[in-house]
Amino acid sequence: MSKSAKSKISSSLASSLEPVLREQTNNQLSDIHWFRTDWQRSGATTGFATWNSEDANDVPVVVKLPINKNELRWTRRMQNANGVAPTLFASDEKLNGYDLAWLIIERFPVGPLGAHWDDSNIERISESAALFSKFASEFPVDQKGRRENWKDLLKIAKKSIRENNLENKSRWKKAQSQLSKRLTGVLELWRGRRINQWLHGDVHLANAMCRTAEPNAPVSLIDLAEVHAGHWIEDAVYLERQLWGHKSRLKASRPVHAMAAARKKFGMQVDDNYHQLVEIRRLLLAATAPAFMQSEGDPRYLASCLSQFETALNRIQ
Repeated sequence: MSKSAKSKISSSLASSLEPVLREQTNNQLSDIHWFRTDWQRSGATTGFATWNSEDANDVPVVVKLPINKNELRWTRRMQNANGVAPTLFASDEKLNGYDLAWLIIERFPVGPLGAHWDDSNIERISESAALFSKFASEFPVDQKGRRENWKDLLKIAKKSIRENNLENKSRWKKAQSQLSKRLTGVLELWRGRRINQWLHGDVHLANAMCRTAEPNAPVSLIDLAEVHAGHWIEDAVYLERQLWGHKSRLKASRPVHAMAAARKKFGMQVDDNYHQLVEIRRLLLAATAPAFMQSEGDPRYLASCLSQFETALNRIQ
């Protein structure tokens, strides 16, 4: 096995490392029930266990390994963020001499919010995303924003439109043609956005957990691997995009409006021109959706992407 956290780790190997992990945590960790889920990346393995705290109470916890250094860094950083991130019990960059970062966090009794739809879900997760950025502002923004290669993604999307049996193929081709003529200006506007804050980067209802079952209980955001510098509408439109295929939910919750309202509620900046940036982000995400047919190829979702694509083209001046 390579001494790199990029190495894939199986449940059996995770089990073999249990004694080392237990020793590294001063035997405060119980036996671990390991499992893998489809959404886990880079070979990560997750386990449920209990943590024997100093007051002798057993606390349900989640063990994750390996994790990337970004998730470790931000989970540590957000421990004084008023519960907006999971409580951290133990962590390290190494395990048994390997460059293999791991952490042990609280196991939430309620959630994720995505398991049961409620019109209040979006408002609640938007407030948590805003608070995440607010508390994260304690740390200087020391990186540039993500620079997605939109031109390459659009080429892949065009190829996918040609080769797959998409509904409304002629409309897709027409919209792509219109965007091609305006792409340089659109990208110039997007790349000129202000990048002055930290974003969670993976804001969706499956990452929204609660500590109590009360209807308006505060939401905590898990999985901090994608935290990055950017503009708040990146989190807002990312959240909104997950509802593009659910018109009634989208209309009832208005994620971008909810995120803007949350930021204002907590005294955070909301740019006067954010509506233009929202349309540009919608345009780019919708236009490139056919490039990801394996994960975004649902016909209802693609139909909604096409509608968003055409609407954004008409709105952007």
